Amino acid sequence: MLNKIISEENIQKAKKLALHYDKIVIVTHQAPDGDALGSSLGLYHFLKQFGKKEVQVIVPNDYPAFLHWMPGTKSVINAEWQGRNAEFAIASADLIFCLDFNTLKRISQLENPVRQSKAKKILIDHHLSPEDFCDVTISHPEISSTSELVFRFICRMGMFEYVNEPCAECIYTGMMTDTGAFTYNSSSYAIYYIISELLQKGIDKDAIYSRVYNQCKEGRVRMQGYVLYEKMKIFDEYKTSLITLSEEEHLRFNPERGDTEGFVNIPLSMEKIVFSAFIREDKGIIRISLRSKGTFPTNRFAAEVYDGGGHLNASGGEFLGTLAEAVRKFEEALPGYRDLLE
Repeated sequence: MLNKIISEENIQKAKKLALHYDKIVIVTHQAPDGDALGSSLGLYHFLKQFGKKEVQVIVPNDYPAFLHWMPGTKSVINAEWQGRNAEFAIASADLIFCLDFNTLKRISQLENPVRQSKAKKILIDHHLSPEDFCDVTISHPEISSTSELVFRFICRMGMFEYVNEPCAECIYTGMMTDTGAFTYNSSSYAIYYIISELLQKGIDKDAIYSRVYNQCKEGRVRMQGYVLYEKMKIFDEYKTSLITLSEEEHLRFNPERGDTEGFVNIPLSMEKIVFSAFIREDKGIIRISLRSKGTFPTNRFAAEVYDGGGHLNASGGEFLGTLAEAVRKFEEALPGYRDLLE
């Protein structure tokens, strides 16, 4: 049995809205990752299986190629290419699910259409400090993924029977990717209980792992070797590693969206490294990815240094400046965290 994390009040409010309305839109954050897409498509398949015919998933921009296999991706509206369709769907919706983001600024160009929409809104998310813009807010930062929360939401409504295999595949993918294949933020027994339930729906977890992690192009493998050999810096006194990658360097390897996913985790395989950072230049924005082992709070570092956020062992942010400036901020901040890196 799953412990009851979501309040009964929120379950009943959200269930009432989900049952009442038929024109439903699901939106998630910019640069969708496995959890964003997994939770969104998992909920999509559940609602379709339940009998809702007008359900649409909308993403602000494209997602990594290694997620294109997921069932339902062909029906996703990409607002970057289909802006009018996205705005029309949002304006026509009776109910909007906001998944895997805590503030409307994280959905980029969809912010104003969603904010201005008169539709009822339900937030399901696991990030800290949610903005107050929804009729029902289901926010639990202690949970490892939004996909896990979607599963819990479905079960608490008493509708597990409507979880079909495509729904289960998407939820599992989100849970797997947001825990680094269950290598961090994944010590709760509930995660493995949920996995056992998803397996009963017919998912092949080994095949899902292979689709996500074993479909690399040659350029990505060569880039991984480059960043580890040429671009990784070790701060022995702080048990910290830093990988940097400029846009020019990235372009050498014929990049695809998402092909640097997971690079930040690799230095943590070294015994002495507790804290790992990956700072990458991307079309005028500097993207920050932070990971840690043990109790080092990457979310605190992200918030205090880059105005970012996340979870204890996995966080990130963005920096509006140069790559060199972002690196300098990182190096200048490290001494202030020495005690936490012991």
